Amino acid sequence: MKKFILAAAIAAFAAGSAAAETIKVGVTPGPHAQIMEKVKEVAATKGLDIEILEFSDYVVPNQALNDGELNANSFQHQPYLDNQVADRGFDLVSVAKNVNFPMGVYSKKVKSLDELENGATISIPNDPTNGGRALLVLADQGLIKVDPEKGLKIGPADVTENPKNIQFVELDAAQLPRSLDDVAAAVINTNYALEAGLNPKTDSIAIEGEKAPYVNVIAVRSADKDAPWVKTLVESYQNDEVKAFVNEEFKGAVVTGW
Repeated sequence: MKKFILAAAIAAFAAGSAAAETIKVGVTPGPHAQIMEKVKEVAATKGLDIEILEFSDYVVPNQALNDGELNANSFQHQPYLDNQVADRGFDLVSVAKNVNFPMGVYSKKVKSLDELENGATISIPNDPTNGGRALLVLADQGLIKVDPEKGLKIGPADVTENPKNIQFVELDAAQLPRSLDDVAAAVINTNYALEAGLNPKTDSIAIEGEKAPYVNVIAVRSADKDAPWVKTLVESYQNDEVKAFVNEEFKGAVVTGW
């Protein structure tokens, strides 16, 4: 009888070990990494171990995911993912919404966009999706007008009205906070702004509207979208504990999108 009980216990332990699964999730430094640490805690209670890998740019995480070096990533909004899939041929899909980072305009030289001088320089992200997003923020503030037929995929060449003759400098998104000493203003993604000690709610001179279509997503390879671990990852992220953490930690600078 004792041998039977011992054998059953060993079998149960082995089954539990087999059920535990480890996945690699790519994130960018700052809020995405901080939030994923909380998600990792929740996922562990559901038998899923998350190994978090940080990437300093927006290109490599999708390449790494497509190449099988990651199981999922959490750093980008849907328009950016769509653009990457179209331009690079990645076989990636989004499986859930996570958080939204309202984009802000920052300056060390002026306190409002109205104070910008004629010919002032503004730095924006150099990738097509976030660069277009930055221009739409400025258009929404009335500083410029852009070609409405281009939708979200716009660049400086699509600016149709520019009364102050604003000059645009396109930089890698991670470098935008550093550009503030050299430009009149910069339109910065919130994850990089927060990493540089800038809060869009308190430090920006203008901020993106709440209806902008830029909620971030969790992405996986198309072949994995129905995998059990994906469901566990999504449930772990879209969890009340994670929502409470985001609200408390970022105080409105980052908002949940589910």
